[in-house]
Amino acid sequence: MANQIKKLINQTAIYGLSSIVGRLLNYLLVPLYTRVFIPSEYGKVAILYTYVGFLFIFLTYGMETGFFRFSKNDKYKSKVYASTLLPIFISSLLFVIAVILYAEPISKFINFEQDKSYIIWFAIIIGVDTFTAIPFAKLRLENKAARFATIKIINIVINIGFNLLFLVIIPYIIKNNPDSIVKNFYSADIGIGYIFISNLIASLATVLLLMPDIFGVFKNFAFDFKVFKKIFVYSFPLLFAGLAIMINETIDRILLENFIVVPENIINKREFIVSQIGIYAANYKIAILMSLFIQTFRYAAEPFFFSQADKKNSKKTYADVMKYFLVFSLIIFLGIIAYLDIIKYFIDIRYHEGIIIVPILLMSKLFYGAVYNLSVWYKLTNKTMYGAYLAALGAVVTIVVNILLIPYIGYLASAWAAFICYFVMMISSYFIGRKYYKINYDLKQIGKYTIIAVFIYLIMSYIPSNNIILQYGINTVLLLSFISFFVLKEKLHLRIIEWKQKIKKV
Repeated sequence: MANQIKKLINQTAIYGLSSIVGRLLNYLLVPLYTRVFIPSEYGKVAILYTYVGFLFIFLTYGMETGFFRFSKNDKYKSKVYASTLLPIFISSLLFVIAVILYAEPISKFINFEQDKSYIIWFAIIIGVDTFTAIPFAKLRLENKAARFATIKIINIVINIGFNLLFLVIIPYIIKNNPDSIVKNFYSADIGIGYIFISNLIASLATVLLLMPDIFGVFKNFAFDFKVFKKIFVYSFPLLFAGLAIMINETIDRILLENFIVVPENIINKREFIVSQIGIYAANYKIAILMSLFIQTFRYAAEPFFFSQADKKNSKKTYADVMKYFLVFSLIIFLGIIAYLDIIKYFIDIRYHEGIIIVPILLMSKLFYGAVYNLSVWYKLTNKTMYGAYLAALGAVVTIVVNILLIPYIGYLASAWAAFICYFVMMISSYFIGRKYYKINYDLKQIGKYTIIAVFIYLIMSYIPSNNIILQYGINTVLLLSFISFFVLKEKLHLRIIEWKQKIKKV
């Protein structure tokens, strides 16, 4: 069991390398964006990327999880890859064509009448990214974490490189040399459009890097409609679960756009609304380290969960994974809180008024990670419809809380909606799962670690900030104390287990 968890940690570390390095590099774009663009412009970026999340889930329709599930079955193994990749390629292509043909009415519908080109660029980005989802899943299934990480990092480096080129280097050249030839190929009016162009270039480069994996399908073409049908029936409920999860993650931007109450003295109401969304989205990025850990964990965990299903002590392994996951999440939470007054300067001072939402969002992400761990029960029992039910429950909570509270507390309502949503989903999934696939999670230890972490958070929150050295000194001691307590406690726990096993043998 210990070896299996160690393997999961190693895989998470490799996937984490690409995600941590990549996300941290992308994270460095946030201070750039918040300094180059005013909140109302950055708000547009946040709104458009909200639609990207929904469409990615819709166009992959749960096939990634279906791919992992059926690839473990020797009967279907040779046909699963082609039977998932080809349908996603066709649906992605049709989507891109449809958006290009109807870009104008779509742009009007989402209040981007003047930015039709953004819609087309986004359609291509989404189409390419959904098409590469299955090749990336194949690399994860084959434990080719190094290749997976390399391609992801290259994608991010290209994206960042072109962002810096378009937003920093070329404007600097034109400013200092107005007659430069680059002026003929650059238009300042495109503005935030260069963010999307950079993303598009990086996505196309990713397809080129994955070509050996993609062409392998056509070399040994093994599409089977019956296999596709089985995978689709298993995966389709996960589409609704994914859409509902995406509602929980991103619908807040859309609801903020429609329910924020604009003060009477504000002349440009649209600019005020988009500015509030921009402030919310920028501070949301500060919670990225928690999201990052969850994402890297997911890359390794999904194939791991299925590979452990038939093992003797699988349920004990799942319980241990949950405990360690939550403790590491609590460490990340405390680490960010301890140095939040420094971390907040990653975004421009114009966005600092929204820093109050960060602790709430960090805990909501922790609950989301727990929900993902709990999902093992309905994925292994083929009851994926429950995933859709739970996610729909969360979506209802998210929408109701946002609609009720946004008019009164603005974007703070969206942060609390995420917190309440994932807490409700976590509790519901735990109790329903006990009926169909009971896992004895170590709630006593998890509860202890959580209570201690919350107590430390409260102490950190009430330390006077007028003495920075004292504040960071105390915060550092508290953080290290929590980590030390966890390590010593777990070492003692493992020794007790070893002693019990020795006594039984005697």
